[in-house]
Amino acid sequence: MAPHSITQEEYLDFRDFLEKACGIVLGDNKQYLVSSRLSRILSEYELDSLGSLITALKHRRSPELRDRIVEAMTTNETSWFRDSHPYQVLRERVLPEMAKRRQSTIRLWSAACSSGQEPYSLAMTAHEYQMANPGALTADVQIVATDISPAMLRAARTGRYDALAMARGLSPERKKRYFQERDGAWEVIPAIRSRVQFRDLNLLQSFALLGRFDVIFCRNVLIYFSSDSKRDIAGRMAKSLNTGGYLFLGGSESVSGFSEAFDMIRHPGGVIYQLKS
Repeated sequence: MAPHSITQEEYLDFRDFLEKACGIVLGDNKQYLVSSRLSRILSEYELDSLGSLITALKHRRSPELRDRIVEAMTTNETSWFRDSHPYQVLRERVLPEMAKRRQSTIRLWSAACSSGQEPYSLAMTAHEYQMANPGALTADVQIVATDISPAMLRAARTGRYDALAMARGLSPERKKRYFQERDGAWEVIPAIRSRVQFRDLNLLQSFALLGRFDVIFCRNVLIYFSSDSKRDIAGRMAKSLNTGGYLFLGGSESVSGFSEAFDMIRHPGGVIYQLKS
C-alpha cells in the first residue's frame, strides 16, 4: 500500500498529537515513517491525508482510532530474556537480597511489556531461582505488566506464541519446561501465567493505583520520550518503589540528568539503579 504524502504542517500537527497522546517524540524528517505506518489506517477510515486524520481525531472523539494510531507508531520490539544481563542480575543479586529480607510478597513491574515476553521471562527467572535455592525465597512473587497497546495486551494475556516468537531468545530447556504445545502454538504453563497480571497503562498518566514495587523493568522505553517526560516518569517511578527497590533500564538508557533518587550500581554487562535510602 503506497504511503500518503504529508505536508510539513500536517507532520508538525501529528508530531504534537503523538507526544501528547503517548509521549513518543518524533524527530525531524520522519514523514516517510509516519506515512508508511499510517497508510492502512487512512485507507480503512477513508481519509485522504494526515490532516484529515488529525481532524477526525479532534471531532470524532474515537478512542479506537486514537489507539490504532498509537499502536501503529509504537515500536513493539521484544524477545525472551532480552539482553540476558538484567535477568542474571535479578537472579544473582536482587532475588537473593530480597530472600534475606523475608518479605511475604515481592512485586515486580514490567512497564511497556509489549506482547508479554518480558514479564513471563521475569516469572521464569523467579521460578528458576526458587528451584535452585529451595526454601530461600518463600515470598509470593507477583508481576504487574503494563502497556499502552490494547492489541499487545490481548496477545500477552493469551500466553500463546508462534514458532517465530519462540525462536527469539528462548533456550530449548526453557521451552520444554515452561510451555505446552497446542494447536500449532506454544502456551505459557499456568504456574508462570498465574504470576503475571496485565493492565492497560499510559506512562504519561498516573500509575499510583498500581501500588508499590520492589523492582521496575522499564527497558528501552524512555529513549522515545522528551527530557521533561523522562524526568516526570523517573520521578514517579522512584515514588513507586519500596525502600531499596531497583530500576532496570535499557542498555543505552540512564537516569543521569533526570533523577537524583537512584544510586547507579555497576555489574559485568551493564548497570542497574537502586533507590537511595
